Order: sequence, then structure tokens, then C-alpha cells
Amino acid sequence: MTLDDLEARIALRAAASPDESYTAKLIARGMEKCAQKLGEEATEAVIAAVTGNRAELVKESADLLYHLLVVLRAADLPLVEVMAELDSRTAQSGLAEKAARGAEA
Repeated sequence: MTLDDLEARIALRAAASPDESYTAKLIARGMEKCAQKLGEEATEAVIAAVTGNRAELVKESADLLYHLLVVLRAADLPLVEVMAELDSRTAQSGLAEKAARGAEA
């Protein structure tokens, strides 16, 4: 599965009834709940990484990606915009990009 595939699946499920779809139910609860779930999954992925629990890191990473795409869906922000931002950053090193952002602040 690609992130594009996951985004398409989330779009389909978001259009379903909240009584039939966890994705639709989550989005219906609003951005705050979607973002809360994203934060919870991020924390769980961090814990799995720090403790070296590979199996849990795989599971929590999947949950994290799913919930990130739910947040993007709730924000009406297509994944392609995020990917374009990442693509624009490949023209320079990560260190140079971070330094440039620091100069803007």
C-alpha cells in the first residue's frame, strides 16, 4: 500500500456514515479529536522506538500514518501538497534548509 492508496481509502471511508466507519466517526468529531488521536499515536510510536520494540514500532507507525492522513483529510489538505513541500526541500541539504528557516524566524 502507498500513502496515495491510504489517502484514497480514507476519502472513501470519510464519505461513509459515522455509524459504519471509524474514519467518518473520527472526522465527524472534529479537528480537535483527529489531532488528539494523531498526538496519541505519535507518542506511542516514540515510546516503541525508544524502547526498541520493533513490532510495536511497525504497528504504531501504521497508526501514525493513518491518523496523519485523517488530520489532512479533516483539514481538506491533499497529501500531494505535503509531498510537494517535501519535494521542494530536496534541492538543498536538510541542514541548509533548517538554517534558512532559522533565519526567517
